[in-house]
Amino acid sequence: MMSDKKPELLVTPISVEHVREVFEAGATAVMIGEERYGLRLPESFNRDEIAETVKIARQFNGFVYVAVNALFHNDTLPELPDYLTFLEKVGVDAVVFGDPGVLMIAKQEGLSIDLHWNTEMTATNWYTANYWGRKGAKRAVLARELNMDSIVEIKENAEVEIEVQVHGMTCMFQSKRTLVGNYMEFQGKNLSVEGRSKDRSLVIYDPERDARYPIYEDENGTHIMSAKDMCIIDELEDMLEAGVDSFKIDGILKTADYITKVTALYREAIDDYLSDESIYTDKKDDYLERAQKLQPESRDLDTGFFFKETVY
Repeated sequence: MMSDKKPELLVTPISVEHVREVFEAGATAVMIGEERYGLRLPESFNRDEIAETVKIARQFNGFVYVAVNALFHNDTLPELPDYLTFLEKVGVDAVVFGDPGVLMIAKQEGLSIDLHWNTEMTATNWYTANYWGRKGAKRAVLARELNMDSIVEIKENAEVEIEVQVHGMTCMFQSKRTLVGNYMEFQGKNLSVEGRSKDRSLVIYDPERDARYPIYEDENGTHIMSAKDMCIIDELEDMLEAGVDSFKIDGILKTADYITKVTALYREAIDDYLSDESIYTDKKDDYLERAQKLQPESRDLDTGFFFKETVY
C-alpha cells in the first residue's frame, strides 16, 4: 500500500541567492553549513548567510539543516557550544551530526534543536538507527552503499525518520591529511590548496576503467569522490511506497543551474507519482533522459548501490 506521506526533497544549495532558487524549483528543505564544522558541502555559509537562509526558507514553509558532521578533534570542541546555540537561536530546524560529541554538547547546553545522525557510511541497519534515535536523534541518514531492499527494510523498522540520497556524487575516501598538498610539497612543487576546496579540475584518472575521480582538499582534509553521479529518478517507487521521509540531492561540485534543474525534475517525478502512479510509470524513460541531458560530458549517471554491487 502506498504511503500517503509526501517525502521531503532536500537540496544542498551553493549560495544564499541559490537557496531561493531551489525552493522555487520545488525543494522543501536545504542543507548548508560552514566548512570548519561540516563535511563536503558545495560552499561554506557563514553565520550571517545561515541566518538569511532561514529567513528565505520561512517564506516557502521550508526547512534548514546545518551540517556539523566534521570529524572533530579536541581543539575544535570548545567552539561547538557557541555555534550550536547560535544555530538554535536563528531558527535552524536541525543539526546534522556524526560525532557523538555534538549530541552530548547539545544536551549539555540544554538545546532543543533537532538532531539528524549522519556518519556517511555506518548507518546500515535499523538497530543502529534506533540506537541513535533513543540517544536523541530525530533522523538517520542511511549509508550510500545500501541496496533498495535494505533501505525499505530499515524504513519499515525504524523509530526515526529516514533520509536517502537519490542524486549526485558520493564520497569514496576521506583523510584528515592534505594528501595532495603534502605530495606536491614533497615533490618540491609550489601548489597551495587553500581556497581551492571545490576546484573541479583536480581528478584521479584510472586509465583501465577510463574513470575520473574528483579530488579536493579543504579544512577537513582530502576527499575523493565517485566517478559517476548517482541518479535514481526512475526507480523511486519502492521508497515512496515505504514512506522514506527525505530524498536528498547532493550538489557538491555542481553549478547552481544544474542543481536547480535537477531539483525541478525530481519535484515533478515525485508529484507525478503521488498524483497517479501510472503517470510516473509512463514517464520513467523521459525523466531519465532529461536527467542525462543535464549531465556534464565527463560525468555519467548510474544507480549507485541501489540494485547492484557497484565497484568503485
